[in-house]
Amino acid sequence: EVQLVESGGGLVQPGGSLRLSCAASGFTASNYAMNWVRQAPGKGLEWVSSINTGGRSTSYAGSVKGRFTISRDNAKNTLYLQMNSLEPEDTAVYYCTARVFLRDYRGQGTQVTVSP
Repeated sequence: EVQLVESGGGLVQPGGSLRLSCAASGFTASNYAMNWVRQAPGKGLEWVSSINTGGRSTSYAGSVKGRFTISRDNAKNTLYLQMNSLEPEDTAVYYCTARVFLRDYRGQGTQVTVSP
């Protein structure tokens, strides 16, 4: 069974940092590109970042470019999102996603709240 479990969210002040993790199981994560998306209160899902299988190719939404860094440890089947210089507008539930066997999977999410 494919499972994605996010962790690392929390409450942080503007300008602070957090590192999110996503533990993948039930499939060989190294064979699949993975992504982070987020959903702010009252809004739809927003793509944040993607990383290819080897981890050498990454892409970011304009709103987070230069502040967030996506990475992966294929030996640990784990995806990361390092978030720096956080802003109140980054407040959202963050999800990791992957398309495995032509089906889209998403974890349960981890809450990130940026507030003074």
